[in-house]
Parts: sequence; C-alpha cells; structure tokens
Amino acid sequence: MAEFVPGSASLPSSEVELTISCRNLLDCDVFSKSDPLCVVKMKTAEFPQWREVFRTEKITNSLNPDFVKKMQIQYRFEEQQILRFDVYDIDTKNPNLEEQDFLGYCVTTLGQVVSSGKVTMPLSGMPLNKGALIVSAEELAVCMDEITLKFVGKSLDRKDWLGKSDPFLEFAKVAETGDYSIVHRTEVIKFTLNPEWKPFTVSARTLCGGDSDRSIRVTCYDWNRSGNHSHFYTTLRQLSEGPGAENVYRVVNPNKQQKKSGTYTHSGEIILTHFEKRKLYSFLDYIMSASNGDPNSPTSLHYTGSSELNQYEQALTAVGEIIQDYDSDKLFPVLGFGARIPPHGQVSHEFFVNMHPSYPYCEGISGVIEAYKKCIRQIQLFGPTNFAPVINHVGKFAEAYQDGSQYFILLIITDGVITDMPQTKQAIIRTSNLPLSIIIVGVGNADFTAMNELDADTVPLIMDGVRAARDIVQFVPFNNFQRLADKALAKSYLAREVLAEIPDQVVGYMRSKNIVPLREKPESPPPYSERDRSGSYTGSWGFM
Repeated sequence: MAEFVPGSASLPSSEVELTISCRNLLDCDVFSKSDPLCVVKMKTAEFPQWREVFRTEKITNSLNPDFVKKMQIQYRFEEQQILRFDVYDIDTKNPNLEEQDFLGYCVTTLGQVVSSGKVTMPLSGMPLNKGALIVSAEELAVCMDEITLKFVGKSLDRKDWLGKSDPFLEFAKVAETGDYSIVHRTEVIKFTLNPEWKPFTVSARTLCGGDSDRSIRVTCYDWNRSGNHSHFYTTLRQLSEGPGAENVYRVVNPNKQQKKSGTYTHSGEIILTHFEKRKLYSFLDYIMSASNGDPNSPTSLHYTGSSELNQYEQALTAVGEIIQDYDSDKLFPVLGFGARIPPHGQVSHEFFVNMHPSYPYCEGISGVIEAYKKCIRQIQLFGPTNFAPVINHVGKFAEAYQDGSQYFILLIITDGVITDMPQTKQAIIRTSNLPLSIIIVGVGNADFTAMNELDADTVPLIMDGVRAARDIVQFVPFNNFQRLADKALAKSYLAREVLAEIPDQVVGYMRSKNIVPLREKPESPPPYSERDRSGSYTGSWGFM
C-alpha cells in the first residue's frame, strides 16, 4: 500500500510481493486447532503511527499456515519502512480484532526483508512466546528486457522526383484504444534506396509495454516529404526470431496499393539484420545486497555532553539505520581523518576510529556511535580537511571486488571546507569505474559551495582532461534539514536525500560491467590488515 504524500514526487525503488507463513503457533482452541490470520501494519518517519496496510485470509485449523494472499508494497531504499506482523486466532465472524485471540507479533523493516530474501522471526507479546513468522520478498515481475535492433532497406520506392529518397524508420506501439504512439525514430539516411540504419536499443517496456504479442507498426518515411509513406506490422515475439525469412518485411504504401490494385506488390523490403535481448536487472536483483573546536565545548559540532545527538550522530543514525539492513553481518569499518592521534599526536588523515591498530570494524550503528564518542575523547581535531586518503583507502578494497559480489558505500561526514580538492577529484575519477558510491554530508555552517562540483549531477567531473566514468558522489548539507522542528522527520528527509541515488548507482555499475546478480553473500567480514588488502566491506564511514 503506497503512502499518499500530497505535492510529492517520490518514486519507489521497486514494488515487492511479501509471502507470509507461520510455524508452531499457540493453539488456543479446545476441540480444534487455531484459525490464524495475520495483520500487517507499517510506520515511517513521516507517518509515525502504526497503520494497518494488509490482512491475510484466515486459515482454518492450522498451527503452520501458509497464507495464499500476497502483500504488495512499494519499496523505497532511501526510507526506513517498519513493518509489524500481528497474528490472531479468528474464532468469530466479528471483524473487530479485539474480540479475537492474540497469538503474538514481530517487527522488522522492509529493507531487512528484501535484502535477506526471507526472514524468520519469533513471535512475542504472549506469556509463552510460542511460534515463528516467516516472511519472504520477491520483486514483482516487470519487463526488464532491453532490445537491440538493426534494420536495412532494400529496393525502397523512389519518393523524390529528381533523386533517391532519404529514408528513416518510425516505430510505434498500439495502445488499448487502438491508437499508435511513437516509441523510436531512426536517423535519416540520405540519397539511397538501400539504407542501412544504425543499431538502436530500446527497453521492451517502451517498445511494446512488455507484451511480446502487442502490435508494433513500423513506418518508412522520406524525411522531406509528407504523406505517401509505407509501413508494416510486427511483434516483439516475431522480432525475437532474429534475422531470417520471418523478419523480411515487404512495406506497403496504402495509396499505391489503392491506385494500382492489380499490379502493385510492395514498395521495397525492410530486413532485420540483428536482434539482441538483454535482461536489465534491478537494484533488488543485486542485493537479494580543526574547524570543530573543543569537543568538550557545547558549541562544538562534536559535543556529546547533551541528551540530544550532535549533527555527526544524527547523520550517522539517519543514514546508518537504513544502510545496515543491507549488510549481513552488521560490521562496519569506520575511518577518521583530520586529527592528531595517540600515542604521539601525529597528524593522520586515515585512522581507525575504534583506535584498534588493525581492525576497524564496529558492530552495528550503535557500535559506530560508541566508537565515535570514545574516539573524540582520545584525539585532537586538526586540519586540514583532506578527503583523498579516505577515498583512495576504500577504493583499494573496491578494486578487488569488481565482479559484483560487493558494493561499497562510503559515508563522509565533515564540517570543513575541503582542502585537497585536486587530489579528491583525481581520487573520485579514479574510483568512478569501481563498485563504490560516496555520500558526503556537510555539517555546520561552513561554505560547502565547492562540494557541488564533486556532486556531478549536471556537469561531469573532469580533471586534467580525464572524465569520471559515472557520477558516484551525492552531497547534502545537513543544515537543509536541521531547521525542521520535527527531528524524526528531519532525519527521515536527510536519509531520503542522501540515499535516493544509490539504487541507480548500484545498477549503473553492474550494467556497465555486464554483471548479473549473484545469489550468494559472504558469511563473515574479511580479515583486515595493512599487509593483506584482500578484505572487503560493503559500508564504511569517514568523518572529522
């Protein structure tokens, strides 16, 4: 059930289908087994109250029900969608659930379900706490195929009186109304009756709505004349037969056919010479995956003496609570930069925040926050603000995992104006062809204008004539959300803004490398040492 947000344009990452089962439920009936039903509720930061969004059918006399009714829900990667599953024993026809026996409940996030594929959770809320609920997620099938076609013309009609034609093709799909809408137009080939058009690629969804049998009209035009055009009809199913007799089309000019009914045969041939169908995978396929001042001062952005989270902690939790659902072991390496570190106070732009000499992992987001708080008390913040060392550090790991088995997200939280811009540009360009996305959150009131250059949404990032292979950076100033009175809503908006581009970046990388989804995931974090750089991780944080 999609949320209605007036005036918004939030697009879901995917639509998923949830299948729900229960095992070993509590038996509340004396002479028979329970008659279970499951009610699903959801809440988000924007809608913080539990709302019923789905209800299964009732299964009669079963302690191990497999519900047939499926739940369809819009999944948004950048938003934490919390789900609660309430299980009841339905003994009466009264729709009021308060009149039914409660068997237990469990809570998870939609992100956890889709990243795991299937989760099993114990039911709680009853004295015996008996039974378990199983929920599995599957992306609803949509046509994700990409079609590449190439055509040539043979002996086409001469449409120009003084010379040869300038033909091009126009492809249109039929709608339910019977009208045709244009979906692709080839380039014009000048002065020829035997044109060879360039190959073109179009999604099957665009070409025919994903329906292999939907009519496709192909019209051959002469670019400088109106009317008097020829056409033929085909389908994706026929095109998928590839080059051959099935895909040699005689184009018919209706006007000539009417005028020369006895002698007219056709106006030339359009021949398919290349057909290729490529499956496009979705994001779910790949995951089913010195400026701060004294930290002890209340004016410091790193101040942790208040009951409220500081801006660093707010940014960490806003992004981390969502990202952690996609990391199977919940172990995150955390790097610091821009500080003097113990024991000798040397300046470092690449150190482990947990202060361990060789193991940077923190357990869960709570572990990240705890390590951050301890670290702040042990180091001395120190400029300049250099990003390149941390980006290069993570890039070395991403370089070892270009097969699609790992994707890395580097979250950089900073309050300082970047001081190594040329080196940072080079590092981003160098890692732009690796499985890596970089999120930069600017906290405080510094001038972050230069950051927009790194977030190359409109102008590609170029340095020394070398262009980034793709846009991998997303920059968001924290102050844009700090002004909101509702802190929970501010956190939700921040997470949505910084994570919105991640699904497209993941899919973009995989497609660029022709990688199909991998079904197996690593079971434990890799060893981490300066001597052995073969380890990997799927999320990391850098800040100062």
